Amino acid sequence: MKYEAVIGLEIHVQLNSATKMFCDCPNRPGDEPNRNTCPICLWFPGALPQLSQEALEKAVLACLALNCRIQPESAFDQKVYYYPDLPKGFQLSQHHKPLARNGWVDILGEDGGNKRLRIHHIHMEEDVAKLVHETEGKTPISLVDFNRAGIPLIEIVSEADMRNPHEAMEYVKTLRGQLRYTGSAECSLEQGTLRVDANISLRPRGTDELNTKVEVKNMNSIRNVGDAIAYEIIRQTECLEKGEPIVLHTRLWDPEKRVTAPMRGKFSGPCLPDPSVAKIVVTDDWLKEMQGRLPEMPAQKAERFLREYGLTPEEASNMSLERDLAEFFEAVLKQDLPSRKVASWIFTHLVPALRDRNQTIRETLLTAERFARLLSMLEKDLINAHAAKEVLLQLLSSGETPEEIVEKGRFRQVSDASELESLIDRILAEHPSDVADFRKGNAKVMGFFMGLAMKASQGKGNPKLLKEILTKRLS
Repeated sequence: MKYEAVIGLEIHVQLNSATKMFCDCPNRPGDEPNRNTCPICLWFPGALPQLSQEALEKAVLACLALNCRIQPESAFDQKVYYYPDLPKGFQLSQHHKPLARNGWVDILGEDGGNKRLRIHHIHMEEDVAKLVHETEGKTPISLVDFNRAGIPLIEIVSEADMRNPHEAMEYVKTLRGQLRYTGSAECSLEQGTLRVDANISLRPRGTDELNTKVEVKNMNSIRNVGDAIAYEIIRQTECLEKGEPIVLHTRLWDPEKRVTAPMRGKFSGPCLPDPSVAKIVVTDDWLKEMQGRLPEMPAQKAERFLREYGLTPEEASNMSLERDLAEFFEAVLKQDLPSRKVASWIFTHLVPALRDRNQTIRETLLTAERFARLLSMLEKDLINAHAAKEVLLQLLSSGETPEEIVEKGRFRQVSDASELESLIDRILAEHPSDVADFRKGNAKVMGFFMGLAMKASQGKGNPKLLKEILTKRLS
């Protein structure tokens, strides 16, 4: 590699306060268009903004969770630009005096070791309105929904410490987990409550010079963040190899074509101190109170899981990534089940099922008590793992007990030895050549017979007992 990538991320996070940042309008951007508006967020003459205490507290908690230093004094500026999504011709943001500086998160690098990525600063700002582009007949039109205008945001500006797509993806993943723990934000890339802009430039490997950067937007998943950065590194490398200059501009990631495309030139308007919003002055006593409201964070929780529950480092990390799952894990353990088995089932079966349904554990009907009863049935050999997976999927959307689902779906495990022996004898009689292969030393045939036995028992056979019978018959 002739060139080295220099990557920095700017991440906008919507805070989940009850109201907007400077008025009492509900913070619900998904409502019927233009329902949640008032003279303040539409910026009618004479309307005076007043900063939400709840939004400020959630912003400070987020900053503390990312190891930032809260500034004794911060203030809002008018970030001036003219666009239909901005009713007053400027955005209230903290350009000159941000809320917090000098944070960091630790990520797992490609080499398996920890790497610390620095945060330059975090500032508060209001969100803009949403533009909706449609077609009326053959005429393209753009509509404006002001429900989102004035929603409280924090913008997290990293240092340019990342060198590859993996580090950028791990940074977003870690940051998202830390913020969710505080309860300040939902941090959903898919729903737009967390938005990532990536600044990417290349420089000759071994040098410290900073070259012209290109900003990439419109990445609505962590995978898309990595793919967009990887594509842009290749594109800029090819430009430099051809002797074409890199021009400062903004590009959009197209997830279908898997390419970045030019969007607009990059420019910044003036930022002037705003006279209408009071400065934020943070006292030591109030800051101590906010620090006391921080929950046990993922790294602390993982360390405790190692110590108290005997998990492996990987299992402890998996169980502490998301606060909801960590709390669910500990609630299940109150039912006196093996900790490592619970962790394995949550991460291997429950998490993928939630991901497929695009849900969090809170959005399903599954409770820790019902999940524990399912694993208890598995422990007692009343059902096998195959049946348990099927029952788990039903528990996500059904209010029935695991026992009711097992009986209704006839998932109960067959552990009658004579019934299983008869089934095995029939299978072996139908496959004499495979029996001969096994006795000649082909151990893989055992898996073939186990598959046939589970199929013949309609997935209800006790796998342990089936293997014991097969081993006895084949030897």
